Amino acid sequence: MLQKITLLSLFICVSCCVNAQTNNLSIEKIMQDPRWMGTFPSNVQWDEHGEALYFKYNRDNDPSDSLYRIRIKSPQTIEKVNAKEVMALIPAGGSYNKARTKKIFGKDKNLFVYDLKKREQTALLQMENPVGSPEFLADENKIAFQAGNNLFTYSLASGQLRQVTSIKEGEADNKKEKEVSPKEKWLREDNLELLRVVREREEKQETSKKYREMVSEKEPYTFYSGDKQVFNLKLSPDEKFAVFSLRARGDSKRTIVPNYIDASGYTTDLNTRTKVGEETTKTELAVYNLQKDTVYMVRTDGLPGLKDLPDYVKDYPDREWEPKEREITISGASFSPNGKYIVVNIRSRDNKDRWIALLNPEDGSLKNLDRQRDEAWIAGPGIGWSMGGGILGWLPDNKHIYFQSEETGYSHLYLLDVTTGKKKALTSGNFEVFDPFLSKDGKRWYLTTSEVHPGERHFYSMPVYGGKMEKLTSMTGNNEVSLSPDEKHLAIRHSYSNRPWELYLRKNTANAREMQLTSGQSDAFAAYPWRDPELVHFTAADGTEIPARLYVPEQDVKNNAAVIFVHGAGYLQNVHKWWSSYFREYMFHNLLTDMGYTVLDIDYRGSAGYGRDWRTAIYRHMGGKDLSDQVDGARFLVSKQGIDPKRIGIYGGSYGGFITLMAMFKEGDTFTSGAALRSVTDWAHYNHGYTSNILNEPFNDPEAYRRSSPIYFAEGLKGNLLIAHGMVDVNVHFQDVVRLSQRLIELGKDNWEMAVYPAEDHGFVEPSSWTDEYKRILKIFNTTLLKN
Repeated sequence: MLQKITLLSLFICVSCCVNAQTNNLSIEKIMQDPRWMGTFPSNVQWDEHGEALYFKYNRDNDPSDSLYRIRIKSPQTIEKVNAKEVMALIPAGGSYNKARTKKIFGKDKNLFVYDLKKREQTALLQMENPVGSPEFLADENKIAFQAGNNLFTYSLASGQLRQVTSIKEGEADNKKEKEVSPKEKWLREDNLELLRVVREREEKQETSKKYREMVSEKEPYTFYSGDKQVFNLKLSPDEKFAVFSLRARGDSKRTIVPNYIDASGYTTDLNTRTKVGEETTKTELAVYNLQKDTVYMVRTDGLPGLKDLPDYVKDYPDREWEPKEREITISGASFSPNGKYIVVNIRSRDNKDRWIALLNPEDGSLKNLDRQRDEAWIAGPGIGWSMGGGILGWLPDNKHIYFQSEETGYSHLYLLDVTTGKKKALTSGNFEVFDPFLSKDGKRWYLTTSEVHPGERHFYSMPVYGGKMEKLTSMTGNNEVSLSPDEKHLAIRHSYSNRPWELYLRKNTANAREMQLTSGQSDAFAAYPWRDPELVHFTAADGTEIPARLYVPEQDVKNNAAVIFVHGAGYLQNVHKWWSSYFREYMFHNLLTDMGYTVLDIDYRGSAGYGRDWRTAIYRHMGGKDLSDQVDGARFLVSKQGIDPKRIGIYGGSYGGFITLMAMFKEGDTFTSGAALRSVTDWAHYNHGYTSNILNEPFNDPEAYRRSSPIYFAEGLKGNLLIAHGMVDVNVHFQDVVRLSQRLIELGKDNWEMAVYPAEDHGFVEPSSWTDEYKRILKIFNTTLLKN
């Protein structure tokens, strides 16, 4: 559906297509199936012996990526793995014994053990349900695993299988009491009073029942979960306790997304997510005391600050706020290696607190070890978002736990002694830590950080109790490292700003050199001189230095017009030195620069990679600092790059589409044109997990939603606006732009158009859709920003 197309637009469309064809790049070329670019490795993993690397690749131009292998002894040879070999591979998941001589894993309904010395795989048993989460117990002759809703142990020595928990769905028969209406109750009592025989038989049955209960043996204990889902079952290494989570899903209203081009020929409905504020799922953590044969719930009433009110309540003085225990989510439990201690990770449902607590399995009580409080919202690398997660584990000494925290403003790695409560920071500085893990002997850390530069990622080694970090990668850009099982080699998936991902091999020593294993660029892709955008900073109105990527055209083609790109996801980084996940947009920026445009790509406030204060700068006001950063970027282009202030456009998708709408509605004197793709138009209609972190809930903090939602500012549209959206978008629903379009119609705005894509979800798939969308983006910029 197209709302407005002017004759001038049609004229310029033809003109811009001709211009694009004079360049080496065109919309059709860069938006075609990405396989034209070549093939690039993904999903890298080692074999169990560190002798070969496996990865997804597409050297032979198959319909989809296949599994390939490189043997370390012959690194120049890339082999395609046949289907039979794929089936025989040991899965990446599973668990090892301490000596790492045996690995156990589940595959479908089977439990397997792999002997690394003998290189033999043995099927141990087959269950009625899929086998999950197998682990060696303290007695390494025993394995614990989950099947269905219960935990089992298996003895490698005797082959004995034992079910250690008895958990069933639904209610116990004696708990199922049929509801009786007042009428039915009266009829029964009246009947018993009138008819002696019936009354005597009832009394006899009740007497017999009580006698049987008195003389019969006690039935084995069974825990009934009712209508709650059982998950995360774990057995303590000493086999004394089990813990498990219970999830109760509320009856939340979900949004329907119609699919108008279903294969059936009928319009079908996609039942998608709820809206923010309607998340009613609740979780509990239960302890199964195997010695006492009973189950009880973990008690959270002793957590410090559980009744704390958020700071934003002061903005609603007319409302009465009652301090009460907040709802929490317990994401699971972690046992010390010897089973003596249990720690749990807890999040408040209002996203303001994270507790790490010691669980007493004898009574289900908690002792707080660390409380992380953020008046905005708890998040950051290794910390997770609203539903829990994050780094949490044990050192081999059975008394230190490790986790990440933004206590200093950046996410760093910490140790905490559960016996003393003493906490120690292992890393520090104005950088962030990613994906730390222990060496197999437990004496060193391996971790990735941004210490060199916010736009670089490097891999390090560090002593387990802290000390100097040893840098183990040297290539500028992003280094995604997979360590070999014997810890002798690093497999590195590396990319740079203008070079897509390739696979490298390096010995695990500080001075080793990387060896390139793959070279996947096609001739057609490699023929174009892709730009290495300049990383720059400009000063925002509040004095903050804002990072950006700048694409500058040659002076002889410079047209003094500019385009600002706004990345999506909000909490994402795009000003960096590696190959962007926005590779189509990157290629489009090269095309725009060829045509004479200057392009600016900003890591605005709210973006990832710059610490807690940057992340939370948009709290309760999306479209605040994140929008003013775009405005200040436009001023930088005018003052430093010679751009005409009347010839600046802006575009982006998802969160970038939202910012584009806010820019066009609130900053019409700065931006002449904008293209808003798959945009959020009203945050009260987006999902709960993301939105409630940043804006709280709409019925509790309506002010935050009103100042953050473009639909409330549509009357401010001055420039030229393109709206593009997939009609089967189950993330940002098509309803968002439908509501906005009606608002624009009612306001009498006539300088906007909308393109819809019946076959597309949030992330477009079809090259034809990408091509159509970006032709329209290029058209609106050429039409409105270029002078005759």
